[in-house]
Amino acid sequence: MRNRYLDLLRCLAIVRVVVYHVTGWAALTLVFPAMSVMFALAGSLMAASLRRSGTPAVGRRLRRLLPSLWVLAAVFVPAMVLTGLPLTPKVLLWLFPVADPPANHWGALALSPIWYLRDYLWFVLASPAALWLFRRAPLPTLLAPYALLLAIELGVYPNPPVAVQQFGLYFGAWLLGFAHEDGMLRRLANRVLWPAAAGLVAAGGTWIFTHHGPRGYDINDIPLGNALWSAGFILATLGRAPASAAWVDRSALVGRVVTIFNRRALTIYLWHMAFVVALTPLVNVVGWSHQDPLGLTIRVVLVFLLVGVVTVLFGWVEDIAARRRPELIPGARRPAPAGPGTSERPAEPVPAERSGGRARRAAVPAQRTPESGRAEINAG
Repeated sequence: MRNRYLDLLRCLAIVRVVVYHVTGWAALTLVFPAMSVMFALAGSLMAASLRRSGTPAVGRRLRRLLPSLWVLAAVFVPAMVLTGLPLTPKVLLWLFPVADPPANHWGALALSPIWYLRDYLWFVLASPAALWLFRRAPLPTLLAPYALLLAIELGVYPNPPVAVQQFGLYFGAWLLGFAHEDGMLRRLANRVLWPAAAGLVAAGGTWIFTHHGPRGYDINDIPLGNALWSAGFILATLGRAPASAAWVDRSALVGRVVTIFNRRALTIYLWHMAFVVALTPLVNVVGWSHQDPLGLTIRVVLVFLLVGVVTVLFGWVEDIAARRRPELIPGARRPAPAGPGTSERPAEPVPAERSGGRARRAAVPAQRTPESGRAEINAG
């Protein structure tokens, strides 16, 4: 069975990202540091893929990552060119964003979540070497990104390239995903895990509340506090993660929503900010205050509705990228083909089960359609 607990975490992270971008509530970044959680989940998936198939997993991960970006670029790049974006060779970065692809005045904000794909791309490319180092020297490898970030924050390494700074900020979460997949977090005794999580949260919280940024205690403006706080949060949420969470599917509606958000995570993440930007003028037109609960609620609902429309239009690209059967709305159970002497029953895809880094493959009847691995994102 799928580990639905991890699916639920990803679903909550995506919802939190969208709500945060609409409301701007800094408290949400503390309550649920969604970006670091998504990088940790992605790191766990990447480690599992490398364990199963080695370095070819890098190509497969990129294959699943890039097509949704290309669909976005096919819509927005021509629109930006028509509204003033110079057509230079840098536009090719929209095909493979190892650096921030160019955007014009409105596109820079509407397409700002691209940074996540840039970081994700670098982390995937670095993963074979990083996993090799991590399995030979876990603690030094895990501490390296945090040491790098500390050196940047203290001015020992001033003005680093953006990619280097992002490795310091988020690659530690990615490595904690390695630790989860390899079972290291599960094997930590409670007397180690919980004090470590509490200590990291305390250290991160102290830094956040003594070095607040232009938006107050929004951890997106406080890199070191963000990294430490998020590391403690990840230890607490993944350190004792259950091998499964069947209760997620006890409600058909909840199970379907979690499945949709996981299968369409990248589409939702890439497109939602454009709708947030497009709806922002409603604040002035309708007279809503940024603090008006009714106005914010309506904007959140409208953003999710518009994202739902674009997900139906383009989300199936994620199915093709993952080599799944394309679906407009994923998660519906399809009956297995009836054959002589067999009874019809719902097809329940059974991928590998992971529990603390060990994979087990359940037997799948021939008439079932196997489900591929977890959908990926990430948010902003």
